[in-house]
Amino acid sequence: MFKVTNTDKAPAAIGPYSQAISANGFLFTSGQMAIDPAVGDVVATTIEGQAEQVMKNLGELLKENGLEYTDVIKTTCFLADMGDFAAFNEVYGKYFVGKPARSCVAVKTLPKNVLCEVEVIALTK
Repeated sequence: MFKVTNTDKAPAAIGPYSQAISANGFLFTSGQMAIDPAVGDVVATTIEGQAEQVMKNLGELLKENGLEYTDVIKTTCFLADMGDFAAFNEVYGKYFVGKPARSCVAVKTLPKNVLCEVEVIALTK
């Protein structure tokens, strides 16, 4: 059995998927982009601004499930330009102080032409 996360404090899914799923002691989030849920679109234009919004969106999904960033055990990060790696890491490091396992890859294009997207796996309590 699994539980679907649905909160208006994080961007709604823009396709046929859930914001997050809890199953067997884990939370799996869908990739979060820099969509500001208050306006339903991307507002930030820099990698730092977009990464901040992504982290806030992930935080809301974690909070909705009674979790914190320190409960995250694995992240997968997608960057539109690996030249943004250092700036992205500066923002990422403020949130993921527990240093979960991570993969970070550059991709050709992300939806809505955002600069980054992040998904997480967390242990549920």
